[in-house]
Amino acid sequence: MDHTPFIAPPGKKIRLANYDPAFTGEFSGKKDAKKKLEKGIQQLAKYQDILYADNRYALLIIFQAMDAAGKDSAIEHVMSGVNPQGCQVFSFKTPSAEELDHDFLWRCIKALPERGRIGIFNRSYYEEVLVVRVHPEFLQAQKLPQTTPDKGLWRDRYEDINNFEHYLTRNGIVVLKFFLHVSKDEQRQRFLERIEQPEKNCKFSLGDVQERAHWDEYMQAYEDTFIHTSTSWAPWHIIPADHKWVTHALVADIIVDRLAALNLEYPKVSKEHRQELLKAKEALESSE
Repeated sequence: MDHTPFIAPPGKKIRLANYDPAFTGEFSGKKDAKKKLEKGIQQLAKYQDILYADNRYALLIIFQAMDAAGKDSAIEHVMSGVNPQGCQVFSFKTPSAEELDHDFLWRCIKALPERGRIGIFNRSYYEEVLVVRVHPEFLQAQKLPQTTPDKGLWRDRYEDINNFEHYLTRNGIVVLKFFLHVSKDEQRQRFLERIEQPEKNCKFSLGDVQERAHWDEYMQAYEDTFIHTSTSWAPWHIIPADHKWVTHALVADIIVDRLAALNLEYPKVSKEHRQELLKAKEALESSE
């Protein structure tokens, strides 16, 4: 599958209005996408095993989105076949007092995956150029030398993020970034479901509706983020999210393709080790 239409081109102007949240791509329907997802889950399980054995790379997957876009659902479905021992998920919420006493990358840096593992960030350091940009009053709690936000502050943070991600990729940590692009109308429908269905009530808070009032500001913040941080080493993928079956299939396919491109392989056994294995086999076969 060609993923080019979903990549935010590095160095180019990005307008989310040009990306259809309800896009279904090559899928003829839900059943077709589900088959693609099932295949992707199987391939991902295989590549995860080789990634762990190869032990040269780590994979960092970042999910950003508006509320109710389906981040949790994407993680649950796409990663359903992986070995939990080789995968870790971190959900970054409002920074704690300890986290606020550090630089804005600190809490994410200490959650980075080890070589051979897959790490997933449900939200990330990108909140610092999204939520904080929409709500600049949050900067007061960070006690920065510069407490008055201006274009220079955001430019510096974009630069810090790009340098950080470049550093990661140079050290074998592959960075995959997904923005789950849900429409405002679909978000509204999902919020109503959370209110109307008792089993989903726990997923809803009044703050979700309050943030919805800042929709246009968030869209502008996301567009600026894509323009400044979609790079050749860590491009953004803008994934249609109005149909979760499309989201899941696309995300799985992109992850599998990226792992396939690493040319991972199981470690080769030396002749000496092979001889030891044959001796062990002989001993086991001759024993009771």
